[in-house]
Amino acid sequence: MTFQEGGSFEGGRVRKGGGGRRGTMIAGGGIGAVLVALLIAFVGNQTGVDLSALTDGGSDSASEGLGEGQSQYVEDCTAEQANTDLQCELSATAQSLDAFWAEALPQQAGVEYSLPEVVSFERQVSTGCGAATSAVGPFYCPPDQTVYIDVTFYDELTSRFGANDGGLARMYVVAHEFGHHIEQLVGAMDAADRQGSGPESDSVRIELMADCLAGMWAGHAASTVDPDTGVTFLAPITEQQLDDALSAASAVGDDRIQEAATGQVNPEGWTHGSSEQRQRWFTIGYNGGTIQDCNALSASTL
Repeated sequence: MTFQEGGSFEGGRVRKGGGGRRGTMIAGGGIGAVLVALLIAFVGNQTGVDLSALTDGGSDSASEGLGEGQSQYVEDCTAEQANTDLQCELSATAQSLDAFWAEALPQQAGVEYSLPEVVSFERQVSTGCGAATSAVGPFYCPPDQTVYIDVTFYDELTSRFGANDGGLARMYVVAHEFGHHIEQLVGAMDAADRQGSGPESDSVRIELMADCLAGMWAGHAASTVDPDTGVTFLAPITEQQLDDALSAASAVGDDRIQEAATGQVNPEGWTHGSSEQRQRWFTIGYNGGTIQDCNALSASTL
């Protein structure tokens, strides 16, 4: 997906480095966290290896990084930079999501949109949900309403998870985490029981809803206008770019990751949904779905 020539993106939207307040645990359903959970459940329990350090909220080492008053931000970017530099791409994607949800959320849900903070970190970060490493992948933390992304995960998405390499695949990752923020604002996060697992669990439903909300943004991204420049953020999506996004959604399906990690598929251990479900719910949003259409918590079937 291509940011439009002539567009520009102001700095200060994405903070770089660690920071944040300490909490109890990572929450909010990071795309990559499913792999960590599966490794802990299937590998750690079978071998006795302690893998809890990947998500340990009590690790002092994970709080290292930029200190108070040392935060840096992604600076102003041109459209060309947003199409070639991952940090600029993240910043521009966040601003496109802001513009879309600032209009769609009040219209469809009667809720005012508030900007989530976006943090681009390396290796480790301290958050309102606890300390985390890059191993959990991108995630959203409800207590501090922040999206956390180590952009090196994009390499993992293609090399380890087998997704297509492409801009919209990466933007899908960001849009999914913003979807969790929308869920927080409309009360879906608080309404869901995110402790369980299984193909019909609230854990799966909250992830499929975020996929659908990501699809909503993608379906409107090429017609969403940057209020600062009057230029649409993105050029129309091509079939190849859409396939890239669907490939990313499929790559992080529970069944696909379970089979790759253990050679087996156990639906009762699902927390994010199957590859087919994740593609289908993204498509519901992309093909004109509304926030109500995306409400997987109330769906009779997934």
